[in-house]
Amino acid sequence: MPVDLNNELPLAWDSATLDADTKGMLDNLQPNILRAHVREHLSVLFVRFNDVAEGRRFLRWVATTKMKSARKHLQEVRDFAAGRRRGTPYVGIGISKAGYRDLGHSVEDVRKFADPVFRDGMKRRVAQVNDPAVEEWERVYQREIHAVILIGDAEAEPVESLREEIVGELPQSARLLGEERGQGMRNPAGDGIEHFGYVDGRSQPLFLKDEVDREPRKLWDPAFPLGNVLVPDPFAPNPVRHHGSYLVFRKLEQNVRAFKEIERDLADSLGLSGVDRERAGAMLVGRFKDGTPLTLKPKAGGGPVANDFTFDGDDGSKCPFSGHVRKTNPRSFGRNVLMARRGQTYGERADQPWDDSPPENRPSGEVGLLFMAFNGSLLDQFEFTQQSWANNADFEVEATGHDPVIGQGERDLKVTFPKAWGKPGKSDPQAQVAQTVTMKGGEYFFAPSLAYLRNL
Repeated sequence: MPVDLNNELPLAWDSATLDADTKGMLDNLQPNILRAHVREHLSVLFVRFNDVAEGRRFLRWVATTKMKSARKHLQEVRDFAAGRRRGTPYVGIGISKAGYRDLGHSVEDVRKFADPVFRDGMKRRVAQVNDPAVEEWERVYQREIHAVILIGDAEAEPVESLREEIVGELPQSARLLGEERGQGMRNPAGDGIEHFGYVDGRSQPLFLKDEVDREPRKLWDPAFPLGNVLVPDPFAPNPVRHHGSYLVFRKLEQNVRAFKEIERDLADSLGLSGVDRERAGAMLVGRFKDGTPLTLKPKAGGGPVANDFTFDGDDGSKCPFSGHVRKTNPRSFGRNVLMARRGQTYGERADQPWDDSPPENRPSGEVGLLFMAFNGSLLDQFEFTQQSWANNADFEVEATGHDPVIGQGERDLKVTFPKAWGKPGKSDPQAQVAQTVTMKGGEYFFAPSLAYLRNL
């Protein structure tokens, strides 16, 4: 029988009783969807095809010679954890609506994709999520991108070698439109962070039993059904047994200097001093720099990054309703909205993101996040999150403001912040913080099954 994508139980992929249908699904699924693949070093290639036969031949070659399956990736992770050999690099492929057309699929064929957002493409969805006008995007994203090729590994050399081999195999009729390079950043504790200096990527939906079993689950259950990220691949040999996922890619530039100025000014306006000044930034993000949830503690510290919590009982006097992690994962509802985020930071900087340097020593541009996330529905997950939560000044309580990190749109109302953690009393109404994250361009892709790619 086909795999039940709505099964609430996490997938025990390495069970001795794993059925043949589930094995077949994992053998034909790309890695990095159900479980994040190591991508400390990442190359993101944007390609345009201009010849059906040559484009198909190239993707078939990549899929058959350079790509591993999700099950192979999971086996490599298990072997590495057991002290055996390290895994092989990750290669992933996403195809845009225009890419499918250029590979010979008709307009009617593309309508087999149920998601209207994918069928539109990102350029036609600017108004829905308050993105900048397409004319303001970086040049590569203004062009018609047919495919994205992701190459990632723990070390730089395998990525570079594989990149050169793949680029060298591009047919003459194709064009490499552009490339992004990502590189992971970690704080002294070894946790992955983003350019504002905060631990990132902690509140992820988990789909595999071995990952779920390692998580505390008293208050928050991180286990999600496969349907949050997987959908039938309409062009695969057997669509109900071969699966893919909708992939959103967005280049988000971060003005670190401006964000640090906002943190400083907010701390000043609330009269915070000493280590308590760190609470200003935590009110914007919803976590302290080390990942400590603001709804749990008034100060950072206390061991591993907590993820077993909800906002139940927090009326906004601990973590404001506008806090980024509260806006994008309210936890008490909206579980079906959560995406599998697989982004990576980009850009070089001279300072250390976690140090106490003044704002003027921070970068004001050229650094940020290559945001990537897998969805079962771009409409009901990514775009809903951006439009109805992050950009909505009245979510979850009226007049709480935009998401201070990724919110987009006019900030024309005044907001307040709690003066003391967990106690009554708010600041005077003040203007919302300025937008410090700028979307520079992107595209919607579908990450097809290996069965499709290998049969092109």
